[in-house]
Amino acid sequence: MDPSLIMLLTVFVLAVFVGFEIITKVPPTLHTPLMSGSNAISGITLVGAVLANHAGHPTVTGVMAFLAVTMATINVVGGYLVTHRMLSMFRKKD
Repeated sequence: MDPSLIMLLTVFVLAVFVGFEIITKVPPTLHTPLMSGSNAISGITLVGAVLANHAGHPTVTGVMAFLAVTMATINVVGGYLVTHRMLSMFRKKD
């Protein structure tokens, strides 16, 4: 196996574990404001997935880049929906 492929897989697995640990430690009262802030991080993920697609391993990086784009897009859309709902709670009712 190519050493750069092993390095990419190692970084991916470590990122999954770190992300899971960080998200499970967030209290529910902070989750909604952090969702809107995570949209910027998901934008960086989208750029990274596009760059990873050109790393030289078309099959593996293509699949991982597709998964990264899919999950980041779900996160961005979900973040905007949650933020919209949160902001609508503060509007005056007619």
